[in-house]
Amino acid sequence: MKAMFLAAATIIVGSGAAAQDADIEAGGAYAEQVCSACHAVLAKETYSPLPEATSFQQVADTPGMTELALTVFLQSSHPTMPNIILEQDDMRNVVAYIRSLKPPSE
Repeated sequence: MKAMFLAAATIIVGSGAAAQDADIEAGGAYAEQVCSACHAVLAKETYSPLPEATSFQQVADTPGMTELALTVFLQSSHPTMPNIILEQDDMRNVVAYIRSLKPPSE
């Protein structure tokens, strides 16, 4: 049990450090280059080229969509998505980009 807690704490602490190193602009460029064939990737864009592909804005606006949740999602296989394997820097950048689409809380 203690080992599981330490592993979870390491992931959470590590993901906080990763956010500081992320490059939102690079994440946006990567999204436009790799993801935009299927997903709407720009801010306030809601209709994806592939209708069943969720827009990045919708992902960003999902309640509880944290950096950790996005990272886990991007590392998991999905039957409706190609198996794209992102390098760690690209993943951090894309996660930061998606999270940047959410407007600040009022």
